[in-house]
Amino acid sequence: MSKGLVAIPVAEGVEDLEFHVPKMRLEEIGYKVVAAGLTKSSVIGKNGLIIPVDVLISELKSSELAGLILAGGWAPDKLRRYPEVISLIKEVNAQNKPIGIICHGGLLAISADLVKGRPTTGSLGIKDDLVNAGATWVDKAAFTDGNLIWGRIVADIPDFCRELAVAFK
Repeated sequence: MSKGLVAIPVAEGVEDLEFHVPKMRLEEIGYKVVAAGLTKSSVIGKNGLIIPVDVLISELKSSELAGLILAGGWAPDKLRRYPEVISLIKEVNAQNKPIGIICHGGLLAISADLVKGRPTTGSLGIKDDLVNAGATWVDKAAFTDGNLIWGRIVADIPDFCRELAVAFK
């Protein structure tokens, strides 16, 4: 029996490992995890893995989700341009449900106004973006701040997944 539904928004260039490893970790502890896309077409991850889209982002209801994972790669910069993506993130956050954010996933957190006055981490490539959005940069592999679970980069996925497992208990 599933503990609930977790969605990972995906688009071309999503970081494959930041999608697949957290997905497997949450499935291991009893969650159903779906790839949510802008269209039903499969996407190709940054490293060439094909990710079938299970559900349209526009079909998801925040009330039916246990949480979200915002994976990195090039996908967050594409996804942040769509109001339905940002609305979903804001709604899940307003319901105080866990949101895992790793690497460039922080771009989505910025666009959803989740970072001002809060500690954050991610790829050094978005450090300035986070700071300019009012966040405090923390150079740490992974940590949890309220309902937000932060991971820095691919190499930190094990630490990120440990934080996710606690947050999604």
